[in-house]
Amino acid sequence: MADYYADSSVVVKRHVQETGSAWFQTLADPAAGNVIITARISMVEVYSALNRRLREARLSIVDYAQIVIDFMAICLTDYELVELTPSIVERARILLEHYPLRAYDAVQLASALATRDALQSAGLAAPIFLAADERLLSAAQAEGLATDDPREHP
Repeated sequence: MADYYADSSVVVKRHVQETGSAWFQTLADPAAGNVIITARISMVEVYSALNRRLREARLSIVDYAQIVIDFMAICLTDYELVELTPSIVERARILLEHYPLRAYDAVQLASALATRDALQSAGLAAPIFLAADERLLSAAQAEGLATDDPREHP
């Protein structure tokens, strides 16, 4: 059992089959006892990824509708969602000044760092940061987070 902070590039793998899907599905299975933490904005990013697959005809409208229902339910029951706060926005700004990140990636990393700080203040271990993006993983490592990449778990 461990705490994991999952970027949306990993969260989406629970719902569509791609490299690392089986690994994350096992990790996120409630029976595994792991805590999966993500930013609430991950919901928007996952909806975007699903809609892109729908537009590209890699996902049917029926499958899309079912995945959205499942995803919303899982967000409410299985994930701990980190809200966007002024302090996370400020931390994201600072991260953007230090690393070549996209906007939402900076928010994801800022959310993970806020989560780490809260867990460590409570005497708990830092979460393992999960992402499928080299720049984001490099920035997370530079910020002292242990990381894992689902693409390394085919």
